[in-house]
Amino acid sequence: MTVIDIIEKKKIGKELTKEEIYFFVNGFTYGTIPDYQMSALLMAILLNGMTDRETFDMTEAMLRSGDVVDMSALGGTVVDKHSTGGIGDSTTLALAPILACCGVYVAKMSGRGLGFTGGTIDKLESIPGFDTALSESEFFDVVKRVGCAVIGQTANLAPADKKIYALRDVTGTVNSIPLICASIMSKKLASGSDTILLDVKYGSGAFMPDPQSALELASKMVAIGTIAGKRIGALITDMQQPLSDHVGNSLEIIGIVDVLRGKKNRLYYEIREVALRLLALTGKYTLATAEEAFQNAIDSGKALAKFAEMVEAQHGDPDYILHPELFEIGAQELVVAEKDGYVTAMVAADIGRAVTYLGGGRMTKSDVIDFSVGVIMHVAIGDKVRKGDVLCEVFHNDGRGLQEAKRLIRNAITLGDEKPAEHKIAYAYVGKDGVELY
Repeated sequence: MTVIDIIEKKKIGKELTKEEIYFFVNGFTYGTIPDYQMSALLMAILLNGMTDRETFDMTEAMLRSGDVVDMSALGGTVVDKHSTGGIGDSTTLALAPILACCGVYVAKMSGRGLGFTGGTIDKLESIPGFDTALSESEFFDVVKRVGCAVIGQTANLAPADKKIYALRDVTGTVNSIPLICASIMSKKLASGSDTILLDVKYGSGAFMPDPQSALELASKMVAIGTIAGKRIGALITDMQQPLSDHVGNSLEIIGIVDVLRGKKNRLYYEIREVALRLLALTGKYTLATAEEAFQNAIDSGKALAKFAEMVEAQHGDPDYILHPELFEIGAQELVVAEKDGYVTAMVAADIGRAVTYLGGGRMTKSDVIDFSVGVIMHVAIGDKVRKGDVLCEVFHNDGRGLQEAKRLIRNAITLGDEKPAEHKIAYAYVGKDGVELY
């Protein structure tokens, strides 16, 4: 077979065989298929789609392109959560210690941020000394001893995905559900967990614009994971406003500590929903017993102590978790309401972009993150405000990007005369047996 034959076949919408899919994935990964031919094939896939079987075969080919982690040596249930990303999405950092307190292992490999979506690894590195590059043996030792650990993705985990995604990013072929599925699931299946909860976001601060498209993506990923023999489900959740009150690296750690101390905000309810579904997926809990275990982990203080224990085990300073006032935060400026009204909408992505202008995100992969900058939101969609009320606090250093950030934030928050409909955290849950609407 030749890559030209495969391009021609997909160009007219025909189904590719497993052998053809492995041929082009391996050929591109190892350099025998050039960028221009792979670009043509990706565009054909974007235009004509892939069957569920094709998507599974592409996922498998991509995960087999590198290492596949074996978690069986831990001797217990290993869980993982993947979010499609968003603004103020720091759920992993609270979930890991909560779930560890509930008797399951969390061996999490996460990424860095690029653009306006923050990365879990960047947030953790705002904690002095925290090591996200543990060796494999040390990583497993921390998970076994503490119950949870979070490190950066290894260089050889699904390398085909890394190379294909870089090409998709510059050829207008990102927005393809089969390609998105294969990208996410190749990494999830290669990372070795036996129980996986996907958190698929929709809205102005997410990749999927509406709940229907998020539901389509989630359903396909759950189907792939089920075929692969995993216990897997997906939540469809709202990202039309920042998930956390705190947006920015050090600030989001502070926000997580607030939740682990019992603060009930949007982030708390998101974490609660994800934790309950993930614990129920393990088969060790019902939703009711999972809720009891979740709340006990927080109310008893065990989850906060576990977070500090994980930080110390990964060479970070646990005092920053127990005393978050130690974090150095930039100078404060306020954004206030210019009229009376209800908060009717937000452009969450622009709030994320504002943090990037302040230095809290990356425009390019080589940019250095300023951990001390960010935004603390004082309002959510549906809140009533008066002229002069504080909409948010902006933290900056030496005024870098301050005026652009304030302009973006002010324009991102819409005030109107009518109170909008209630915004639910979760829209639906997708399991192997179907869809459950909230």
